[in-house]
Amino acid sequence: MLGEGHHPPVFSLSYSPFGAFQYCYVAATEILQSHIKGNKVLIVTNDRIAPMYLEKYANLLKAGDKLSVETLVVPDGEEHKNMEIMQTILDKCLETSLDRKATLVALGGGVIGDMVGFAAAIYQRGVNFVQVPTTVMAMVDSSVGGKTGVNHPGGKNMIGAFHQPQCVFVDTETLSTLPDRELQSGISEIVKYGLIRDKEFFEWQEDHMEQMMARDPEALRFAITRSCQNKAAVVKADEKEAGLRATLNLGHTFGHAIENHSGYGTWLHGEAVAIGTAMAATMSARMGWIEPQLVQRIYKLLERAKLPVELPPDSPMDRDSFLKLMSVDKKVENGNLRLILLKGALGNCVFTGDFDEQALLDTIDEFVAECSGVKK
Repeated sequence: MLGEGHHPPVFSLSYSPFGAFQYCYVAATEILQSHIKGNKVLIVTNDRIAPMYLEKYANLLKAGDKLSVETLVVPDGEEHKNMEIMQTILDKCLETSLDRKATLVALGGGVIGDMVGFAAAIYQRGVNFVQVPTTVMAMVDSSVGGKTGVNHPGGKNMIGAFHQPQCVFVDTETLSTLPDRELQSGISEIVKYGLIRDKEFFEWQEDHMEQMMARDPEALRFAITRSCQNKAAVVKADEKEAGLRATLNLGHTFGHAIENHSGYGTWLHGEAVAIGTAMAATMSARMGWIEPQLVQRIYKLLERAKLPVELPPDSPMDRDSFLKLMSVDKKVENGNLRLILLKGALGNCVFTGDFDEQALLDTIDEFVAECSGVKK
């Protein structure tokens, strides 16, 4: 916690849409205030983050008496990423008379970032917002790229908008209070970047996974920076997900089905994506698109990150529930399911609807059978 009047430099990855990253030690007050366009700010966070960091960031933004800062604390958890909490955020915007030059600040993980970004997209037809992610998952994935939204009982992130933040401000010191399970969840997205486009990064992870798990500062800074560079490059080339950006969703179609069927909050997002990545790799190998040895490397790396690679015993999922939930995925087009699959050498993938449907069914059956205790 920064004391009153004492704001030492922090390690920051500051990102503005389609611009260059700034990787440096900077004064937090200076960089945050430079991205506030009006004179009113609403910081939205959750009831787990608030006791640790809300006062700190409110003080940083209030420094110099340039800004009027309001705060809102909402319940923590994926199960609260819904229209009811969205209404609470919008109510606060109106109650505090935020105008069109106001800035919303999302302080927290991916759930907070997605909801606050969506509120910023629709309040008065669009106001500025700043992302201050506090989890690895948010730092390397959800805060970068402008995807915002809420969940619906029928599907994850089915209601939302593209709305770019003015800045993503990453303070890696917040990771010191991150629970182990959430650290592991975020690492699943780091693994993804190596698989879909960055062979050297995947090999670096194979050499440094234990350092990341031990929260080695230099290892985490490198992994977060490299991940953000990868995502920013993809988003710059395809902001609205016409094709290339969809490759960032490796494992997500399977993973979203697992999350939805199990009930939001049962699995952390990265845990479900890890299983989905294992399924995508298994299916890719079943079609002969990648070598079995690569599948083994993927499983081993995920397991070293203490991430699940199979459904738990007695999981209620079956083939029909998988297929039904996958059919409402955002990557379905004209009724046709499209998947991100690995193809060729490490670091390559495809976004395609041209796959062997039997390989899909066999892969689902294999994972369902394993959780039922019946090996196929």
